[in-house]
Amino acid sequence: MTTQLVADGRAFPPVPPVDVDDIGSVLSADWHAFRSIDRMCNHWDRPGWGTHDRTYYWMLTFPAATDLIAEARACQQHLAHHGLDPVPEDGLHITMNRIGSLQDIPRVGVDELARQAAALVGGPFEVQAHPMAGSRGAIRFTVTPWSSLVRLHVALGQAAHAAGIPVRGRPTGLFRPHLGILYCPADRPAAPVIRSVAALRQRQPIPLKVESVELVELRRERRTYRWNVIHTVPLRGTSHGP
Repeated sequence: MTTQLVADGRAFPPVPPVDVDDIGSVLSADWHAFRSIDRMCNHWDRPGWGTHDRTYYWMLTFPAATDLIAEARACQQHLAHHGLDPVPEDGLHITMNRIGSLQDIPRVGVDELARQAAALVGGPFEVQAHPMAGSRGAIRFTVTPWSSLVRLHVALGQAAHAAGIPVRGRPTGLFRPHLGILYCPADRPAAPVIRSVAALRQRQPIPLKVESVELVELRRERRTYRWNVIHTVPLRGTSHGP
């Protein structure tokens, strides 16, 4: 596919992979960006994310993916001495699109968004979660391949437009699929964490089936994310190759 991803410092990695469907290219881009940082930052120091804030997001969630849960737990235990905040097993997710706050979007608009999305999303597909890399504020699995995820991101943006909802999240050009397992709770040197993460990079990837996308009401509870699923949109359209 002709990628819509662009180089931009607001994304991580800032420079997207040369080939979004070549596993080596995606792994290299993610790892190169992570090992190049000098310091990690406090993931939770995010303006507009207080304990009372509620925001609608599109997410891919994996509550029944036992192999993913076991792998995340094993990697979290290996890195436990760094004092990072683990993502709970029922909190593993790939963030797709930010929709907007509950104050800005009426429930009828959310329902219409889900209806439009059901008509636009493609069919189910598979990805792999690879241990392991990170960003300035998190440790995460690298996800491959990207084409189906990018197409889904585009479709969800089109659904927002069709439903009359202004797109408040990042454009597709800045989309970088990933699956976080640990969040950094403070500013700190990155090198010790990078060395520990490097020891996990030979572990086997975990296959994941993506058969639906969830529209959730997201909130923070102390140093973790929680959500309520508002709509589950099955991926029933025509599947495309990577």
